[in-house]
Amino acid sequence: ANTDYWRKGAFSEVVMAREKATGKMVAIKCIPKKALKGKETSIENEIAVLRKIKHENIVALEDIYESSNHLYLIMQLVSGGELFDRIVEKGFYTEMDASRLIRQVLDAVNYLHSMGIVHRDLKPENLLYFSPHDDSKIMISDFGLSKMEGTGDVMATACGTPGYVAPEVLAQKPYSKAVDCWSIGVIAYILLCGYPPFYDENDSKLFEQILKADYEFDAPYWDDISDSAKDFIGCLMEKDPEKRFTCDQALEHPWIAGDTALCKNIHESVSRQMRKNFAKSKWRQAFNATAVIRHMRRLQLGTSFGSSISILLAAHLPTKLEVRILCCCCFSITYD
Repeated sequence: ANTDYWRKGAFSEVVMAREKATGKMVAIKCIPKKALKGKETSIENEIAVLRKIKHENIVALEDIYESSNHLYLIMQLVSGGELFDRIVEKGFYTEMDASRLIRQVLDAVNYLHSMGIVHRDLKPENLLYFSPHDDSKIMISDFGLSKMEGTGDVMATACGTPGYVAPEVLAQKPYSKAVDCWSIGVIAYILLCGYPPFYDENDSKLFEQILKADYEFDAPYWDDISDSAKDFIGCLMEKDPEKRFTCDQALEHPWIAGDTALCKNIHESVSRQMRKNFAKSKWRQAFNATAVIRHMRRLQLGTSFGSSISILLAAHLPTKLEVRILCCCCFSITYD
């Protein structure tokens, strides 16, 4: 039988599916309801956020189906792989490439902020290429920790991924959309050298570094990086959120909007450091100070599709009877 199990997250599984009418591939995120007990707020929040957004660089929820035992999110299939993996595979990579990547992220996050949405967990694992093509756009995914800002435009729940989280979050102070700008600064830093600005095996020492915004542009890794790039990073990795650049301001910086990003090939140094520093790293671990959820990883979401989909599912999914009852009008299931 045609089955294609794609990936498994913290409490969900994603499988690939094909629209029968057009042959278009999509992804279906299958979430057992029993796994949602105590986590209802997380999934409800994610769906509420995803229903609001539509941007070319952000994966978008298309539809939802529900059975007695499962929740199904219909999503766009994003097949280009993770950001760092693609960079490592390249043979040529420059500041200009990094600038173009960050510009797409800034544009998408600026859109989210204009909608009153704060992502709160921006990191390379949540930046996926739309396709395997060299000119593929980048997509922001995983909205399990996202939050719609309230009247006061501040939030207080400490969440995110330690290495990318802003000082004010670790300090357990009220925070705003500025936390996303900090995270973009951290990502930009890594894109230009291949290693994180903050690192320590001891979480307390790591947090201390972040709280002080204690980072450097170390030689020799930064010797060939432009002063403009360093200035750009400094504007985003500003300890004081009131002084930190907004996405609008960052989009106008010469390193993004001008021609100050260099074209020298930095692939060898960057890829070597990425291989060294981002294999099963602590930087891949998410945390939530209130221990309410363990957020969902790598959402792939998408565009509208027709009335009939041929789903290629593995045996871990609901019974044939349950799926037929759920999807009799829209789905045709293929089993062994």
